[in-house]
Amino acid sequence: MKINNKKIIILGTAHLKSTPGKCSPDGNFKEYKYSREVCKAVKVALEDLGYKVFIDIDDDDLDITQSKELCLRCKIVNDLQSTYGNCIYISIHVNAAGNGTKWTNATGWEAYTSVGKTAADRLVKYLYDAAKSNLLNKKIREDFSDGDEDKESDFYVLKHTTCPAVLTENFFMDNKEDVEFLESPLGFH
Repeated sequence: MKINNKKIIILGTAHLKSTPGKCSPDGNFKEYKYSREVCKAVKVALEDLGYKVFIDIDDDDLDITQSKELCLRCKIVNDLQSTYGNCIYISIHVNAAGNGTKWTNATGWEAYTSVGKTAADRLVKYLYDAAKSNLLNKKIREDFSDGDEDKESDFYVLKHTTCPAVLTENFFMDNKEDVEFLESPLGFH
């Protein structure tokens, strides 16, 4: 049963505090922490615009395996979609190019949808347009092999959610300049 006509936005945090790796080579930048801070700030901004916003997992200290974590995320999203019927899911991550032990030169912002033409393709187009407008002089990573900008993957949270779902990779945690940008006021907002 649809409760209202306005989209319900579900923000996805990246991984858990206990997920191995997922930090800069010097260990100072933590993806789980950054993602949660961004999700909280975006939630406030969207609620100020009148949207109903949820965050999938805000608890850093869940003691579950990664496979159970992914199932839990999908259950939360799918339950909200079942309740409201008008949801979109945006999972916010930070990319990495190496094995986490040294700094790399990889850079850029990109987004993923599940494989094939899906309802998420329309959502990701808006995100790419916003990235191009707001991330001036920053690399936007695109893949036009299927006719649109986004990359496609079988990421679990994209395949197993029942609403349009996008996963963003917001620059690289193993690139010093990207980390400096992400930690700056301009990169955080």
